[in-house]
Amino acid sequence: MKVIDAHVHFSNISKFKECAQSSTDVNYTKEGYLSETSSIEVVKTICMGLTETSLGGFPDKKAQTPMCADLESSMPEGMHLCLGINPHTLSERNLAETEEIIRNNLRVVGMKIYAGYYHVDINDRIYNDVYDLAEKHDKTIVIHTGDTYSSRGLLKYAHPLCVDELAVSRPDLRIVACHMGAPWVFDACEVALKNPNVYIDTSGLFVGNKEYIKYVAAESLLIDRYLQALEFLNNYNKIIYGTDWPFAPMSAYFEFCKKLIPVEAHEKVFYENAVKVYKL
Repeated sequence: MKVIDAHVHFSNISKFKECAQSSTDVNYTKEGYLSETSSIEVVKTICMGLTETSLGGFPDKKAQTPMCADLESSMPEGMHLCLGINPHTLSERNLAETEEIIRNNLRVVGMKIYAGYYHVDINDRIYNDVYDLAEKHDKTIVIHTGDTYSSRGLLKYAHPLCVDELAVSRPDLRIVACHMGAPWVFDACEVALKNPNVYIDTSGLFVGNKEYIKYVAAESLLIDRYLQALEFLNNYNKIIYGTDWPFAPMSAYFEFCKKLIPVEAHEKVFYENAVKVYKL
């Protein structure tokens, strides 16, 4: 089965490197990425652009929009990109630069809003030009929802219910709510159920290595809430597979997600939905 991992990272972020070494046992390099993608026939990935201007700066208010992927000198073949948006550095100049990149780089499939990491509501007017740009060029808006991998984040900006207001105000905007809004997975599924233009991805439901993923998969108290939320949504056209690599090893997380998704929906969730939503 061909697989698209629609949520990975490939940025030189110190906390990501630390996590890969200490928590997930991931080789967070281009070589490690290629090894993991080849092990489960990942034919394409979508990278969430992010940068920091100083060691430990993430989430960095000084990072320039658009944020790209700077882990190594070049992105691997088959990797697409959602340009990261920092609301603190938005200006006419870098919005014009963002649009120029969108026009000239076929790898760019959307833009990423780091809700919660940046203490700005996704419905704040500061993002209006970004959403206009996405609608103009038929690109997807990806929004972080749920817990933040930084104690400096504010969860009130990352709750998936914030996506409902945006979806209603902009019905022509394609929106992906990341991480199923975990831990608010039922809220995220309700927002996707209610709004035709909202999808959710499976990335980053937890952080851990192969052993921890096996533990979660075997522990009904941990896995049942995801299964129940997906059953409540009952629409696998709305679910997009992603891992949040390097926050979990690809092969183990893939096996975990296969247990969440009915076999008859595997082709949609692991491949077809990403093609449709991200126009791949």
